[in-house]
This record gives sequence, structure tokens and C-alpha cells, in this order.
Amino acid sequence: MPEHGSGFLVWAGALLAGGVLGAVFFGGLWWTVRHAASSPTPARWFLGSMVLRTAFVLAGFYAVGAGQPALMGLCLLGFLLARAIVLRATKPAPDAATASGVPPCA
Repeated sequence: MPEHGSGFLVWAGALLAGGVLGAVFFGGLWWTVRHAASSPTPARWFLGSMVLRTAFVLAGFYAVGAGQPALMGLCLLGFLLARAIVLRATKPAPDAATASGVPPCA
């Protein structure tokens, strides 16, 4: 019996997995920047975070892609969409000076 919906589920899963990978990667970067700024050894924070985040994402892409370019592309698309979402979610709220259009140094 042919499964007509299974291809869509695999593609949606690859897109979702890319989103999760992107959220972990860029969320982890945001967390690292916030914590390393007050650390006496920020280089260790940045290096350790980069190695862990990159290893996690590469393993995820390898597992999701399974040598299929379409799945890799969808995973990458989810990764990039997660980047946009994390950028918007972590954007600082504008204060009164910048909201009025006056630069802070004026």
C-alpha cells in the first residue's frame, strides 16, 4: 500500500529539525555573549561554545540530511529561519532616546 503523506512528513521533519538546530546554535551564541561579557576568561567561553555548537549542528545536519540534497536544503532553510526568529526575539527593546530618532550622542 503506497504512503502518500510520508514524503511530506519527512520534509516537514527536516525543516523542523533545521529550526531546532538553528535555535540551539543561535540561542547558544546569544547566551554565550551575555555570559562571557562578565567572565574573567571570555575566550574560553567563546571557544568552548563555538566547538560545542558547531559539533551539535554538524551532527544534526549529518543525521537529518542522510546524503539527500533535498533534506539538507530543507534543514538549512529551517536553520536560517531559526536565525531570523532568534534575532528578532533577542533584539533589545528601544529606549526613549532611540525611539524618538535622536542619536544617543546628540
